[in-house]
Amino acid sequence: MFHLRQDWEKLRSMLSFYLKQVLSEYPESKMTTEQQISLLGETFSELVKRLDDAVHSFDEGPPFTLQRICEILLSARNIYPKLSKLALALEKNLLVTSTLTISSDSYPPATIQKSNGAYEKPENPQHQVNSVENGVEPAVGDGDEIMAEAEETEVDEGMTIDMETIEEIARSSEANSTPTVES
Repeated sequence: MFHLRQDWEKLRSMLSFYLKQVLSEYPESKMTTEQQISLLGETFSELVKRLDDAVHSFDEGPPFTLQRICEILLSARNIYPKLSKLALALEKNLLVTSTLTISSDSYPPATIQKSNGAYEKPENPQHQVNSVENGVEPAVGDGDEIMAEAEETEVDEGMTIDMETIEEIARSSEANSTPTVES
């Protein structure tokens, strides 16, 4: 069974661990307390605790900014050379109140706009059966005909040589074979 809350708790723990790891890679983490306060306005341990508390403040699910938080953490040193800038970016993305809504539906619910402008769900919603890769529909006449033919053709693993090649091999072996006479 799929337990969304447990999945978020596990992800939150990993996010917390990685957050602490990334923050500790900055040189400010090894400075004296006085230097940290002058550069960051607080000690390094206070900064880490504040950001970690923000991560753990999301009980019901991840913040809607989860993707951006992950992007920041994965490329922190490239994007933010100074810890103070990284801390501001993380804080901005963690101090949100909206969470991601996790749906077990494979398709979003269909809605129909009525003549008065209101939306309603149809009584018998039809699921869309032809999904479109990456949300982009192919242009008309843009099909790769050779690839389509290759996908339609079923080939066994042993069938790697085409018939023309087999016929050439057979002809050359017939031409090169000479009868032997036993004495």
